Amino acid sequence: MKELLHFKRISDYHKLANLKAPQHPLISLIDYTQIKYPENIKEIKWRQDYYTIGLKRNVAYKFFYGQQEYDFDEGVMTFIAPNQVMSLGENPNLNTKPTGWLLLIHPDFFWNTDLAKKIKNYEFFGYSVSEALFLSEKEEHLIISLLENISSEYASNIDKFSQDIIISQLTTLLNYANRFYERQFITREKLNHRILNDFELVLLNSLSDNELEKSGLPTVQKIAEKLSVTSNYLTGVLKHLTGQNTQQHIQNSIIKKAKEELTITNSSVSEIAYKLGFEYPSSFTKLFKNKTDMSPVEFRRKFN
Repeated sequence: MKELLHFKRISDYHKLANLKAPQHPLISLIDYTQIKYPENIKEIKWRQDYYTIGLKRNVAYKFFYGQQEYDFDEGVMTFIAPNQVMSLGENPNLNTKPTGWLLLIHPDFFWNTDLAKKIKNYEFFGYSVSEALFLSEKEEHLIISLLENISSEYASNIDKFSQDIIISQLTTLLNYANRFYERQFITREKLNHRILNDFELVLLNSLSDNELEKSGLPTVQKIAEKLSVTSNYLTGVLKHLTGQNTQQHIQNSIIKKAKEELTITNSSVSEIAYKLGFEYPSSFTKLFKNKTDMSPVEFRRKFN
């Protein structure tokens, strides 16, 4: 069983990777060629209290994030939020020298800034490593220049403008990542349409009478797990292809099924609510009215 470490500070990771102490306690840009993990790294896993943005190529380790693994033999970016458990395993297929960068940012660095609230809107921090961002050579150079700007700023004499400048550079980097992910959704259109088709089939099955009785209302998390993608990535794909997120699709399908029940059966509103997996009929009525601007009873009267 792997030893679980808890990295509360960025300096904790520096110690693991045999690096000098960070120049700033709350932010650090690490050149991947300087990392020297201990020999027993495969026996260690860790939970970290900071964000990690990685730009890696030819890293001679398998990277485990959650239940998935990924080999970094191409230039890719990953975005990892705090409280994730990570570990490494040797990748025997790669013998070239690893390159890349790791940007570590503690949430305290954002304290009392707009980014403290906005960073949760960058959904790619919830993607798995198999949903990493693949960069073109031009995109990679742009990201590296932003990383170097951040490093140069925190490594110089800190003044009252330093945090604002770094936050501005970091926000620009995250906005570019959003743009590049949108480009990736477009270039992987065929794969994304397959995800959409599979999603529709899984959702349809989740709303069958037997499945509703057994498992209750479908959730974003449950459906994402059945599709072997993260809930954030699924929402990103659906937004790109349909303009609606996963929860909106689920609710629309529930309302469609509810309308069928209200028009072709004599079941009471409470019976329909329970049949659809709602714990309380009032929750069903509230959702129905929110989506249709009328109560279930009003809708039924309209068709009778």
